[in-house]
Amino acid sequence: MVKKSFKLLIIILLTASAGVYAADFPAYVSDSFIQNTQSGDTIPAGQGKSKKYKTTFTGKKVTFENFDQQYERAMRYYNNQQYLSAAGLFEDLYPLSLGTPRADTILYLFAHSYYMNGDYEMAAFHFRDYVRRYPNSERTEDAFYYGTSAIYKTSPDYSLDQSNTEYAIEQIKAFIDAYPNNSHIEECNNMLDALRLKLARKDLEMLILYYDTDHYEACQIAAKNFFNEYAYSPLMPEAIYYLVLNNYEYARKSVERKKEERYKACLDACNRLLLNYEETKYTKEVERISKEVQKHLSKYNKNSQNN
Repeated sequence: MVKKSFKLLIIILLTASAGVYAADFPAYVSDSFIQNTQSGDTIPAGQGKSKKYKTTFTGKKVTFENFDQQYERAMRYYNNQQYLSAAGLFEDLYPLSLGTPRADTILYLFAHSYYMNGDYEMAAFHFRDYVRRYPNSERTEDAFYYGTSAIYKTSPDYSLDQSNTEYAIEQIKAFIDAYPNNSHIEECNNMLDALRLKLARKDLEMLILYYDTDHYEACQIAAKNFFNEYAYSPLMPEAIYYLVLNNYEYARKSVERKKEERYKACLDACNRLLLNYEETKYTKEVERISKEVQKHLSKYNKNSQNN
């Protein structure tokens, strides 16, 4: 009866550890020391870029009997920056550690090993699980940060779907809201700037595409939306420049009765750049177009005066 109860306990623990995680999340790191208060180990987090190693763990299956030995082996892998091997062994250790003081440490190092090995999706998943399972741990803030950083690192090139980018922005804001006095504020702001720039670049490329394909009104609408959404973006001068080009071509190719108002729209765009951005690589070209537009408008002014 005792043996059956013991086996049942193991099954319950293993089943619980394989439960559904609240998946989502990704991360960015700052090097620090990870203090294992439960076991007394002091573990230096990896420095610089993450490194990938082949799995070298070929030991026996982890059991309750050899748990301590395998835990020490996992710690050696981790401290030697053999993160893939460490992750594999921590994964085996974690279900058997549930309900013990080491469970907290093992899950954290499990997630961090994935992070340092460059597997940011898995790192985000397990850091998220850590925050869910251990909301009051002294490592919870770091886990939240690393998880957020992992999401940041999964954000794709601007030309691809930006769902992960938008999600990363949400998670960074959530981290800052949860820990307003955290020590990673500067890193978080830098991540937000990089992500917003990526979204801005994607929208700007759409604006340019409308101009290149002669969809002049669509380009104007895209420019208006861009100005509202990214008023302080470093891409603003470029966006205005393409609006100038768009409006100039649109006016030139318009029927005569529409040209005057469309040249005026072009001049407005020229002035927007010249008045707000004194020195850009677009300044000379926009000044040239502005002079051309003013010549055309002066003709319409003379005609209206004569009439």
